[in-house]
Amino acid sequence: MNKSEKQTLENRLRWPIIAVSVVIPVVVAVLFSVKLKDFGIEVEPLSFLPPIYAGINGLTALLLIMGVLAIKNGNQKVHERFMTTAIACSIVFLVMYVAYHMTADSTIYGDVDGNKILDATEKANAGAMRNVYLFILLTHILLSVAIIPLVLITYVRALAMRFDRHRKIAKITFPLWLYVAVTGVLVYLMISPYYAN
Repeated sequence: MNKSEKQTLENRLRWPIIAVSVVIPVVVAVLFSVKLKDFGIEVEPLSFLPPIYAGINGLTALLLIMGVLAIKNGNQKVHERFMTTAIACSIVFLVMYVAYHMTADSTIYGDVDGNKILDATEKANAGAMRNVYLFILLTHILLSVAIIPLVLITYVRALAMRFDRHRKIAKITFPLWLYVAVTGVLVYLMISPYYAN
C-alpha cells in the first residue's frame, strides 16, 4: 500500500468513524431508556448478564495489556489479534449491557430495600462510598463515549499502515480504554450488592 492509498483509506473512513461515534452513544442512550415491558412485551429481567459483561470488561482489560506487551516485544500479528479481539469484546459487552437495561430497571447505589428510592437512612449508610461510586460511574460513562472514535481511528491507522500516526493516538487510546474496561468491573462489583433478588 503506497502513501496515497494509506491516506485515502484514512480519509475514506473519516466520516463513517464520525457517524459511528455519534450514532452508538445516541442509540445506546435511547435503548437504555426503553423498557420492553412498556411495549407490552413481558420478559424476565436478564439478571444473569451483569456478571458476564463485567467479566467481558475484565477480559478486555487483559487483552489490551497483552496487546501492548506483544507490540513492545515486536510481535505485530499477535498485537493485532489481541486488539481486534478487544474490540469484539467491547461490542459484545455493549449488546449485553443494552439487553440487560431493556429488561431491568436501573439499580441505585445504596438502595438496600430495592424500592428504587434512596431514603435518608440508606443514603447515610452508603456514606462517602456512594460518591466514590458515582465518580467512577460518571467517568466510566463519559470516557466510554470518548473512546469510540479513538479506538476506531487508532484501528484504522493500523489498517492503513500509518504506524507513526497509529502510535501517537494509541498512547492516548490505550490508557483511556483500559480505564473504561477496569472501571466497568469496579462499577459492577460496587453496585452488585444492590441488585434486586
